[in-house]
Amino acid sequence: MLIRALGASDADAYRALMLEAYGAYPQAFTSSVAERAAMPLSWWEKRLENPLDRVLGAYVGAELAGIVGLAFEPREKARHKVTLFGMYVTAAHQQQGLGRRLVEAALDEARKHPRLKVIQLTVTAGNAAAFALYRRCGFIQFGLEPLAVRVGVEYFDKLHLWRELQEQ
Repeated sequence: MLIRALGASDADAYRALMLEAYGAYPQAFTSSVAERAAMPLSWWEKRLENPLDRVLGAYVGAELAGIVGLAFEPREKARHKVTLFGMYVTAAHQQQGLGRRLVEAALDEARKHPRLKVIQLTVTAGNAAAFALYRRCGFIQFGLEPLAVRVGVEYFDKLHLWRELQEQ
């Protein structure tokens, strides 16, 4: 397995995997399949070239099997924070340690930026596997956002987690 930063040339694979993620776990993402499927490939390419985002992909052979992103804060007073987003591992590659390796790769990537002190994320309340993964990686819950995401007629809460970026 290889984990590397994705670029514009990976946009097709990234788009396909994100659309799969939105469909498989609609409560976990604020974007929907319909709204993101409508975006042209150039939108996905620009997302992967955005200097404020860094998307890492896990390849098993030639297959993009997992992804995770980092969103850097552009505002001066918050530039010490980064947000982990878009975490997804395909069903065929779950329960094999790939998610942990992606989170650890994201932490390593964030540590390359000396100004960063804190990494944050949200996880859907009730997603015990994801919550446990983040806890194993040193994240601590600091809040709960009620009714954060609506899928159809159902609402889902989001747990807010954080951790410091220094080595543990």
